[in-house]
Amino acid sequence: MSTINVIDATTEAADRAPQTLAHGVTPLISVVVPTLNEAANLPHVLTRIPAMVDEIVLVDGRSIDDTIAVARMLRPDIRVVLQDGAGKGNALACGFAAASGDIIVMIDADGSNDPAEIPRFVSALLDGSDFAKGSRFTGGGNSLDITPLRSGGNRVLGIAVNLLFGTRYTDLCYGYNAFWRHCLPHMQVTCAGFEVETLINVRVARAGLTVTEVPSVEHERLNGESNLHVVRDGLRILRTILGERLSRRRAHSDPDAWRPTFDELTAPSAGLLAL
Repeated sequence: MSTINVIDATTEAADRAPQTLAHGVTPLISVVVPTLNEAANLPHVLTRIPAMVDEIVLVDGRSIDDTIAVARMLRPDIRVVLQDGAGKGNALACGFAAASGDIIVMIDADGSNDPAEIPRFVSALLDGSDFAKGSRFTGGGNSLDITPLRSGGNRVLGIAVNLLFGTRYTDLCYGYNAFWRHCLPHMQVTCAGFEVETLINVRVARAGLTVTEVPSVEHERLNGESNLHVVRDGLRILRTILGERLSRRRAHSDPDAWRPTFDELTAPSAGLLAL
């Protein structure tokens, strides 16, 4: 099973700049942002991503608003990918497949995750962890958005995972995480919906990877309504937990079997952006 550590949000190390790898190369950092009609929220999210990030991959679920146009106006260097299916799990898988960084950060586009916390996640990885897992319920973390029903469900499902897989997670269903690229074959993200965080957390633990829980403050969604349905998605998470518990733990013969197909949109010329 994985080793789980917790960092203190108040420590100076949480906000330091990225270090170099053992061979003297600074790791490249990719941020994956799944979107579906998030045009109104992107100005708050994309403008706050720290300069340490080398690449932003926006994975769009074929939004009917101006999500892509707004993203390109704010960040002309952004890479835009269209997911090949539906749901958050599929969007993240497409983003992970497209990302080129040594470190990959997954963050929501609704304004609930603060991009200013990214250095804290990166520092946990540079300190030796394989996976930096955001937590709203460890010291220094908090949520200004979660409802009592969602909080209770998260707690019950988290207890089930801890008992069944020998973990000590304090927050199971949170979408703010970062990890080294070598985690991808272990994660094998093949699910479609909001059960993706649970799937990742369980598979990372079963692979024996080192996990550090990073305190994070979840803010209220800025605009629009969440696509999360508590009962429906709670049942999907429960099925995922039971399915993983009943499945045999084995190495995958093809480490890239999880990779979905996706379309990357070509960036328009500078002249077109200015029109």
